[in-house]
Amino acid sequence: MSDITAAEVAHIANLARIDLTDDEVAVMAEQLGSIQPLIEKVSEVATPDIPPASHPHIMSNVLRPDEPGDVLDRADALAGAPDQDGEQFRVPAILGDEQ
Repeated sequence: MSDITAAEVAHIANLARIDLTDDEVAVMAEQLGSIQPLIEKVSEVATPDIPPASHPHIMSNVLRPDEPGDVLDRADALAGAPDQDGEQFRVPAILGDEQ
């Protein structure tokens, strides 16, 4: 059966500051006991020459380099604005008297 006892589950729950009832401890011990053989089976397959991975896919940074390029001219940016004030966009006020 399992090497995991209810006392061990209760101890770990206490360390993790998880309040478990006696029934919950018994269920948890049974569930962990049923998982344990599966973990042992996976451990048999794992080989030391394969490094542990946190994700099954190789992940890398997919962002392009941040290089300066052509910028939008201020006049071009303001050309499509419905309202402008000199060199700035004019927008309706969203705050009332509580400013």
